This record gives sequence, structure tokens and C-alpha cells, in this order.
Amino acid sequence: MTRAEALRDRIVAHIETVGFGALGLHVLADADEAQHRWAPDDRIDVQSVAKGVCVIAAGIAADEGLVDVDAPVAELLPSWQTGTGADDVSLRHLLSMSSGIDLPWSETMMTDWPDLAAEFLSRPTTGRRFQYSNASTYTAMTALAERTGDVMSYLRPRLFDPLGIREAQWERCPNGRILAGGGLMLRTAEMAAIGRLIRDRGAWEGRRVVSSEWIDAMHDGWVPAGTSPTYDRYALGGWAGPGAAWRLHGAHGQLLLFMDDVVVTITAHDHFGADAVAAAVVETISA
Repeated sequence: MTRAEALRDRIVAHIETVGFGALGLHVLADADEAQHRWAPDDRIDVQSVAKGVCVIAAGIAADEGLVDVDAPVAELLPSWQTGTGADDVSLRHLLSMSSGIDLPWSETMMTDWPDLAAEFLSRPTTGRRFQYSNASTYTAMTALAERTGDVMSYLRPRLFDPLGIREAQWERCPNGRILAGGGLMLRTAEMAAIGRLIRDRGAWEGRRVVSSEWIDAMHDGWVPAGTSPTYDRYALGGWAGPGAAWRLHGAHGQLLLFMDDVVVTITAHDHFGADAVAAAVVETISA
């Protein structure tokens, strides 16, 4: 039995003991993989794990010289009004939720204003501090599209096709843009492929997809995010913890959990059980 298979079996046993509503599990340990399913292998919305894909999109564009992630996004959207203190908000600030601009989530946020990104940038900020908002990622991808064109079309030949992710869809807003912070429809193994790319610092089967330094920034240079355990530090799309691990974490239990050479991918329909399962996975890896 490989290490990946042994970890899979222990994680499956824990999930079934606690009754967590998992749909699929993928374990990568070094070069070995193991999988388990509780439900048909349909594509589902990976929720905020999509924020990590947006981070990768910005990194690829920066590698190609299309954008400077530390330049004000106002330079990409020169006709847009910016709120007080928001003139120097950059793609890095937007993707690390450190713009300080507040726009709370709602089910209707994509239709509450004629343009959510324009509304977001027009709001004031009190400085470069953590303020989590789906609108922040959406605004980042709106600005990025000024240089790349449609972000999904841009990513297909650069990210999705090389990783073997075919015919993936990203939900769109009424203005035709990707939702960015969510709405990306993937199978468990497809999300795991993105996890492998991240673990391997932007390389895929000998090909450089995105710079290793940009991938490293997904779990480095943490922004203080509060006092809640495992939600107290945020980087470029990634949360610190549990323990020595870090993760991309989407609503309803979508998890890409990284620890050393191990990546555990979980898709689920269980929002409130995800934190405890993530902690148990880290304990399993550490044992």
C-alpha cells in the first residue's frame, strides 16, 4: 500500500465516522495518488478555491509582462472613479484582500449595482488592511481582463489545457465577466490537479506554467486577518493552518490542503464541518 493510499483510507474512515458530507477525496503524497468517492463525479462550484485560480491567472499575466501586480489597478481602468485612499490599490492588494475596501457579500451582489467592480473601487479605504470580499477578487479579474481579454479564454491554453482540465466552465455575471471569487465548476480530480501545480511551485510535467515565486506568495507574507483560529492569516488566496499546513478553502467544504509533499483535495456539501475535517487531515498527515 502506498503512502497516499494509507492516508486516503484513514481520512475516509474519519469522514465516515464523523458524518462529514464529503463528495470526493483525492490524496497526493510525493508522486503517488489515491482517490475515494461518496457521490457521482460531477463538476461542482469550488467556491473560494476559485480565488486561488485567479491568483494563478494574475501570476501568468505578470510572467508574460502584461501586468505589474504591484501597480495601481487604476492604471488598468483609467476612466474609473476611485474612492478616497484607493488610488494605489494594486492587484496584489485585491488578491490578498488587503485593500481595506469594504463591500459585504450578498446573494445579489452581482446585480445590486450596474458594475460591481466599479462600485467596489469607488468606495473609500482606511488603508492597506485585511477586508475579505468576493468583490475584491472580481475587481482584480475585471482589471486583469483589460490586458488579457476574457480571463477564462486566457487561461484555457495556459492553465486548464496543460493540466488536462477540459470543458470547465466559470459562471458569469450579467456583464459577461467570470464571477472570479467563485462559480468555477470542477471535478475533484481537476481541483487536485491545480493542487499539484501549486505544490510543485508552478511546474507541470516539466513545463513552467507560472513562476515559483508567485506560487510561494500564496502562502507567504501573511496579512493579519483576525483572531479566529485558522482564519487569522491570509496571503494570495490562501489561509494559514491548520497547524503547519495551509489551504485554499471554499464554502460548503471545498478544500485544497497543503502540507510538505502532501496535497489533500476534498469536495463536499458540508459548510460547518470543514474546519474540523481539515484539522483531522493535518493530524493524519502528521501521525
